[in-house]
Amino acid sequence: MELTDCTASELSARIAARAVSCEEVMAAFLDRIERLDGTHGAIVALRDADALLDEARVADAALRRDGPVGWLHGIPHGVKDLADARSLPTTFGSPLFVDNVPAADSLHVARIRAAGAIIVGKTNVPEFGLGSQTYNRVHGTTRNARDPALTAGGSSGGAAVALATGMLPAADGSDMMGSLRNPAAFNGIVGFRPSQGRVPSVPTADGFYQQLAVNGPLGRSVEDVVRMLCTMAGPDRRFPLGSADPLPPPESFRPRPLEGLRIGWLGDLSGHLATEPGVLDCCTNALAELASLGCVVEEDLPDFDLAELWACWLVLRHFGVLRHHGLHEDPAKRAELKPELCWEIEQGLALSAQDVVDAGATRTRWFDALTRLFDGRDLLALPAAQVFPFPAEQHWPEVVGGRAMDTYHRWMEVTIPATLAGAPALSLPAGCDDRGRPMGLQVIGRPGEDRAVLEFALAWERALPGRVALPSTLG
Repeated sequence: MELTDCTASELSARIAARAVSCEEVMAAFLDRIERLDGTHGAIVALRDADALLDEARVADAALRRDGPVGWLHGIPHGVKDLADARSLPTTFGSPLFVDNVPAADSLHVARIRAAGAIIVGKTNVPEFGLGSQTYNRVHGTTRNARDPALTAGGSSGGAAVALATGMLPAADGSDMMGSLRNPAAFNGIVGFRPSQGRVPSVPTADGFYQQLAVNGPLGRSVEDVVRMLCTMAGPDRRFPLGSADPLPPPESFRPRPLEGLRIGWLGDLSGHLATEPGVLDCCTNALAELASLGCVVEEDLPDFDLAELWACWLVLRHFGVLRHHGLHEDPAKRAELKPELCWEIEQGLALSAQDVVDAGATRTRWFDALTRLFDGRDLLALPAAQVFPFPAEQHWPEVVGGRAMDTYHRWMEVTIPATLAGAPALSLPAGCDDRGRPMGLQVIGRPGEDRAVLEFALAWERALPGRVALPSTLG
């Protein structure tokens, strides 16, 4: 097996055992980046190769002297270009921020670095992370790992493609409206949105009201996702609404017994969601395999007005994006913003305080409705996306399943149930359509029960190794 075919967990074990050097690992991944990234455009702000190899040699010397500093010792890592990595530009995919070079890491990046990772560069995003299609005027378009003619998804599109093509063994991402789940589905890897507050994010401005987006892991195996989550998660006194409940060490995670596990299949929410033909079939085929292993899969539906849920989402999304309104106020800067961002800001400026209060009340009622579904279920399942990967030149699907999309992100509505409930949600590879385009199954757990979702996924990974591409050693 080539080094670039290994998971981060496998590389970790081999480095710790001195079976391979950090320098050899770095050289292998730099070679793969050189060969593939010109086609896929996943990695941006790539650091100088000689400097990275020098850093890998320093990691080897430290390993000989003191042993590994953490499970990521000497492993190449890419940081999503919405987060800060010291001395590397954080552009947000915007021409307005091409010279923005932070002096310090974002909190979760600092934790990844402290675990021994070598930051090789950033991974590409849509402008300001808006829209599940990774393109911008600074770094161009990121193309799908399976077929470069297709989109990578987003907003963690660069990270997902870098992992799926073997250009990186490890990467982080973030998720508001499926930005970890959608690109994982489109590229055949694993993406996990943690429970709200699980991974702290030190606020630069508002640490109380901005409660939709979270940071989280992607991986080429469930084991990597578990280990990365345990690295990123944990309380921090600067994060006002973070979880005070730390996760146990990754070695304590065990595959969850599948026999008798109850899964509620929400499908397209009884026709509420527009879906491309074949999406539901991919997911139900995956669920049928789980049923053959003893899971009890039954159709389910929340007792809630889903049109009201979408209206709530629009208000809270507009309200959240208002943090960029200062750019919109300056005509010269506004001219550099993508139209979708301008629309979000303008809609946000038109909101009343009562609109926001009412949306918050709706979100609370939704939390109650979703959690009541778990009275008879262990997990809930939906597609991770409503469409298969579409052409990379297409900004967003305007028609899905014969239905016109009324916003640039309506085709991602399947992701909002978990987001608005603050629930953990995992995208697992569900298979491909007859054109070879990947799809993911979205598995949702009770808010706060991240471990339960991941232990189910470890069992899925063990029982159906063809589904999740790479094996786990946990348990």
